[in-house]
Amino acid sequence: MTRNSLAFRLYQLVIFILAPLLVVFFLLRSVTHREYRQRLSERFGWVRSGMKSGGIVVHAASVGEVIAIKPFVEGVIARFPELPITVTTFTPTGSAQVVKSFQGRVQHCYLPLDISFCVHLFFKLLRPKAVVLMETELWPTLIQRCAKSDIALLLINARLSDKSMKQYKKLTWLISPALNKFDQILCQSGDHADNFIALGAKTDIVSVSGNLKYDISLTTDVEQMIAELKQSLAPSTRRIIVFGSSHQGEEAQMLKALTALKDKLPGLLLIVVPRHPERFDDVAALIDRNHFKCVRRSDKSQVDVEHDVWLIDTLGELFACYALADICVVAGSFSAIGGHNPLEPALFAKPIVVGPNMANFKEVNQQLIDGRGIVQLAHNEELASTLFHLLNDTHLRSDLGRNAQRVVTANQGATQQSIEVLANLLSQ
Repeated sequence: MTRNSLAFRLYQLVIFILAPLLVVFFLLRSVTHREYRQRLSERFGWVRSGMKSGGIVVHAASVGEVIAIKPFVEGVIARFPELPITVTTFTPTGSAQVVKSFQGRVQHCYLPLDISFCVHLFFKLLRPKAVVLMETELWPTLIQRCAKSDIALLLINARLSDKSMKQYKKLTWLISPALNKFDQILCQSGDHADNFIALGAKTDIVSVSGNLKYDISLTTDVEQMIAELKQSLAPSTRRIIVFGSSHQGEEAQMLKALTALKDKLPGLLLIVVPRHPERFDDVAALIDRNHFKCVRRSDKSQVDVEHDVWLIDTLGELFACYALADICVVAGSFSAIGGHNPLEPALFAKPIVVGPNMANFKEVNQQLIDGRGIVQLAHNEELASTLFHLLNDTHLRSDLGRNAQRVVTANQGATQQSIEVLANLLSQ
């Protein structure tokens, strides 16, 4: 038995031992989020009856990945109309986003736990011709099964940050063999490609295709969503700040800035879109404690001039919300999270403000900085003063927005390249 085989068997043993703990995790999460105890059988590879086999499986872990991969999946549907396309996720919010995004045009189930018998059952029932993983979704058992069954295996929008490298280097005995079972690894940038190669991936399977997140477009569904949101806003000339994908602790910082701005800029409206639905009630309570008048999107009520904050406590509407803004503040960057996608507001040519920590979008953020299409704060305390300056400078806001939009359009194309690579693998 080779060292690699021994390492893989050890991994399988550890995962098998941990399986009961994973079940307990899902059950504990289900105490407050019942979605985690629904369709539990799918976690063990048992897909629903009626799902067609012999197609393409595309995995996107959660909401952000589903949104990013949508143009790719749409292209795959168009390119392979004869094949069933199955989009898998790992979280219930990601599952809901698949249903919302594709309206029954793809099959959907959870990706099974990376345990041998779960993966075996999943593949036995679906018998895919190809599996497409995204970013850093590296599941050794699933990868091994694809290699053994001669299933085309593609990693798209691949990223491996310097921070992640430090962790993965401790697992090279497991990760390096897994990487070399991919037919192709298509990376977001040269830096990511270098990291995959440094981790042990063969140079002939690694290439740079660009970032799928640039390949966003204004669809009919998004236009309809924008129109619906506008109907909820009372006619006015109010200036609007959208605070998107916020995490715990970040709303308090934004509300502190709103307090400082409110007297100077009467009529200002803040739209807050928390990242996680389980925090909706907590954020509403926080807004109330800060003595702001708040209306919740789920109430379907009109947002009138006396309201200070509109809390978007629904899923999948952040992209459309950015279209309403005078300034878009992308959260996750004011905490240890590492930031979220600034390209969605850029598509609408909106001025973008982010906090000091954009580690998750390092390359995208730098391209926007180089293109003069984003304002990154050195310290969180600069938020109020920066917003005040931008809200009082129409020309600066316009220039920032146009520059950001140019960066998006100049970097598009990764989706089509990824589809061509997949088509080539399927034709072999």
